[in-house]
Amino acid sequence: MNIYTASLATTSVDKVDDALSVQEFNVLRTFLASHSGLYLSDDKTYLAQARLPQVAKNHNFASLHQLVNNMGSPTAGKLREEIAEAMATPETFFFRDTKPFDIVKNDLLPKLMEARAHSKTLRIWSAACSSGQESYSLAMIINELGLWQQGWKVEIWATDFSKKILDRAKAAEYTQFEVQRGLPIQLLVKYFEKEGAIYRIKPELKSRIQFQEFNLLQSMSGLRPFDIIMCRNVLFYFDVSNKRKVLDQGIATCLAKDGALFLGTAETVMSVSEKLIPDPVIRGIYRLK
Repeated sequence: MNIYTASLATTSVDKVDDALSVQEFNVLRTFLASHSGLYLSDDKTYLAQARLPQVAKNHNFASLHQLVNNMGSPTAGKLREEIAEAMATPETFFFRDTKPFDIVKNDLLPKLMEARAHSKTLRIWSAACSSGQESYSLAMIINELGLWQQGWKVEIWATDFSKKILDRAKAAEYTQFEVQRGLPIQLLVKYFEKEGAIYRIKPELKSRIQFQEFNLLQSMSGLRPFDIIMCRNVLFYFDVSNKRKVLDQGIATCLAKDGALFLGTAETVMSVSEKLIPDPVIRGIYRLK
């Protein structure tokens, strides 16, 4: 069977057959690994069968079999993007896990401000930023410390490979459930405007974030150095090869010499990276070797 030769479906469908053959699943996971870094083990077929039927319906495919068969079409760029977005796990919330943000506020920023006193410039990257809560949490910390008010140029760059999720982040609109996850009430009152059931980040804070579409598998060699990089809870989904590529060929090339990298609580550079090591004093961050 040639899995890239089926013709595009044109008839609308009510229900999608969610069965995938082993060969079709292998095509899907090979694509995801090369496109977004996502690694699907053999037991993850249920994820595809749970998340892709809606994508199939959107393109009038009656089965996931048809969806996978059409992935390789020269005109299927939008389909491939939708598949990658559907298979991603955009789980995030404000001040997630708390500790990393305490470290930024109480340990890293004071030291970096001392080291950058002459230039008064800091660069922070929220990688795989999803719907933006992490980057806005960082902006709140910067504002609470008064850095912008003191004339500091603090750039916060927030990126994700998914245009759909970036559009959500740029909109800066959140539900009551989302703002109740990790966000202190005083910060909710200070930085949000409520309109009906929606809580919207105030323009003055929203304008501090530079959102951009960026895939972690892209080259990072041209990026200017970052003082703090948040790349949390994303490499967990990558295989070892792509983890090493992101860390050693990517992040290590654009992390400032005295900069700090944050990974998720279930992630580490140990046995993966040759260029990054755990900080000997501050647990939970990584430095250039």
